[in-house]
Amino acid sequence: MRLHRNLVFATIDALSEIFNEGKYADKVIQKTLKRDKRWGARDRSFIAETTYDIVRWKRLYAEIAEVKDPFSRENLFRLFAVWATLRGIDLPDWKQIEDTPTRRIKGKFDALSKIRKYKESIPDWLDEMGVKELGEETWTKEIHALNNLAPVIIRTNTLKANRENLQEILAEEDIQTRVLKDYPEALELEERANVFRTKAFKDGNFEVQDASSQLVAHFLNVEPGMRVVDTCAGAGGKTLHLAALMENKGQIIALDIFGNKLKELKRRAKRAGAHNVETREIDTTKVIKKLHNSADRVLIDAPCSGLGVLSRNPDAKWKLQPEFISKIKNTQAEILDQYSKILKPGGKMVYATCSVLPSENQQQVENFLKREEGKDFELVKDQKILSSETGYDGFYMALLQKK
Repeated sequence: MRLHRNLVFATIDALSEIFNEGKYADKVIQKTLKRDKRWGARDRSFIAETTYDIVRWKRLYAEIAEVKDPFSRENLFRLFAVWATLRGIDLPDWKQIEDTPTRRIKGKFDALSKIRKYKESIPDWLDEMGVKELGEETWTKEIHALNNLAPVIIRTNTLKANRENLQEILAEEDIQTRVLKDYPEALELEERANVFRTKAFKDGNFEVQDASSQLVAHFLNVEPGMRVVDTCAGAGGKTLHLAALMENKGQIIALDIFGNKLKELKRRAKRAGAHNVETREIDTTKVIKKLHNSADRVLIDAPCSGLGVLSRNPDAKWKLQPEFISKIKNTQAEILDQYSKILKPGGKMVYATCSVLPSENQQQVENFLKREEGKDFELVKDQKILSSETGYDGFYMALLQKK
């Protein structure tokens, strides 16, 4: 593989923004890829994949290169040289990467690969927390799985297409997919591609949504004609799935504290042909109070550490802090107490997170059931999804019923 100077320099610029300015990797990469109209698909995928790779393995590469945060430009080139050496890529004789000690790099890689926090490239505190919560063996497998590149999974929008038909339409656009048998609407791309450019996407025939995430709407057990409240709807991935499962019949009220996310949901709902969705911004406590005892189903897709989705957000490893995790657990408990009041007697509620930590999952549900607010609820069933067992995102969901 021959390295092209302008692609490598674009990668270094992107890494500088992510590591030194604390910007989100996906946003930086999106912007970087628009820099040169002459870049083809292969050029763009080199920049995106290399940047994500170096972000994912930052701690390991920095340890091998003997450099520390914040990274000077010279040190970013050293990280890049480590990345290239470990991939067996011949380094060109540019002054930025001359004198790269390739043998020493390989030797240090072998030595550090015996220590989990370096091998899996994670902060000390996260490694300790993972072991404490999941145990040595499970955590070792899970963090290893979460360092793999996430596959691209799409969810057929059954309001407009069926899965077999969608597979054929995509094949005509040169996108090959395979059916995932335990996930009724899911297709997995055989090769990564920009599916957002396809006619099928513009026509609203599918959404990009991880396989684990696609299980949540099914878990809520909705039926056409129900009144459903999605309390932390965000941009609406699960809201739109619920609309499809309800065949556009009944009502879905999508709530969020962020109005801009709900605007995006409205755009997506229009494209998907989901007509039974109404958005409401939670700008005062009245919004929730008005809904007390009124819903057949409530979904709480709670804000969380996001540890189950590290494979698609590797920069979260460096942005997460232990204080944030303690804070988010308090938020989860408050949300459960407040939003559970929306459910009417006999109704069902799902509490879900994209975390693998029991303290954000089973323990939150157990604590809720012991509190005054949870005394009328019982746990029907729950499901823990580990990335190491499925190859998809780590998730948790609990189905509760109000007596």
